[in-house]
Amino acid sequence: MEKISSEQQFYDLINGSEAVLVKFFAGWCPDCTRMNMFIGEILEEYSDYKWFEIDKDEFPEISEKNQVMGIPSILIFKNGEKLAHLHSANAKTPEQVQEFLKENLT
Repeated sequence: MEKISSEQQFYDLINGSEAVLVKFFAGWCPDCTRMNMFIGEILEEYSDYKWFEIDKDEFPEISEKNQVMGIPSILIFKNGEKLAHLHSANAKTPEQVQEFLKENLT
């Protein structure tokens, strides 16, 4: 998963015509660390999609604009629009993440 390193990069990525998945995280977040333990298999299963991650603390304006209050959160973007948002409370297990992706990417 490639880390987003600038605001311009974020907007360039989400404005494309293909669905892009962005995981919002923070280095101090224990639930983010837990998600990292199982996200690899999910990335393989959904390898047809482009995955990125962005540190919520480094880009608070982007997080606020997209209503990312809790982390980790996974958002799906296409053509500059947020299509789906998996909120942190529902992103604690591989099953929750897979269910979200199945509902929103098929």
